[in-house]
Amino acid sequence: MRIGIMGSGGLGGYFGARLAHGGADVHFIARGKHLEAMRSQGLRIEGPQALHLPRVQATDRPAEAGVMDVVMLGVKLWDTEQAIAQMRPMVGPRTTVISFQNGVLKDQTLRAAFDESRLMGGVGYVATTIESPGVIRQTGPMQRLIFGEFDGSRSARGEALLAACLASGINAELSTDIVREIWQKFVFLVGLSGTTTTMRRTIGPIRSNAQARAFLQDVMQEVIAVGRAHGVALPPDYLQAAMERADTVSPDMTSSMHHDLERGNPLEVRWLAGGVVELGRAKGLATPLNRAIADILALAAEGARKG
Repeated sequence: MRIGIMGSGGLGGYFGARLAHGGADVHFIARGKHLEAMRSQGLRIEGPQALHLPRVQATDRPAEAGVMDVVMLGVKLWDTEQAIAQMRPMVGPRTTVISFQNGVLKDQTLRAAFDESRLMGGVGYVATTIESPGVIRQTGPMQRLIFGEFDGSRSARGEALLAACLASGINAELSTDIVREIWQKFVFLVGLSGTTTTMRRTIGPIRSNAQARAFLQDVMQEVIAVGRAHGVALPPDYLQAAMERADTVSPDMTSSMHHDLERGNPLEVRWLAGGVVELGRAKGLATPLNRAIADILALAAEGARKG
């Protein structure tokens, strides 16, 4: 299976490395010093499931990689449209495109660019960061990919990708309700990213403080209400499940958006808290807490250099 990794950072680099180690024909699309290091030193995963690939196929020119069976999109949300334009040479008449990016608006963007038949839905879970060019550090044991057809069917292409993932040691699942899976991650991610980034703290002190904890819970409740208004079958007890998850993760856990704020990078807030506001407005639902998060972070949203 030929797999293109469009965005070889923490998520794409990690899962691409595992797939390549498992025997898939993986082509990494990267740039800058990260690309230079991958070409000269390969790709290294540090952490609980360490891995070193001394040689990888990496380029900044998707046309050199050629047409893929699957393209896994993992760039930051603000780079989505540029990535779509760049990855077109990898997308042929039988190519499957799966976004493992954050949020729920990502697939709307893909539908505007590709025929619906080319798309599958995806959710990725892994705690990673680029420690240095060519080196990705996994900061916790969890790693999981969930993907599936938007119509709920179990397709041959989904089964083929599942087999490749399982052969690579990836905890993978072929879902028959990928929309619900995407929203379940969205609920937790919006709460985590919104609180950690506005409060500039990890999840530990946030969940331990009664007032901050209530804010986290109410932010997630807004997302659940919006999802249900859009017809997503979130479980009746999902808020409780999301809070239980917040209570069981490491107290040092934070969000990639919090990291981006500290580094002066652009933020994904427009698609996370801002996405909740947009989707709520479409159904006539007020989302004051998510609007507050989007407003508080507005000056930082484009990064330190622009903000």
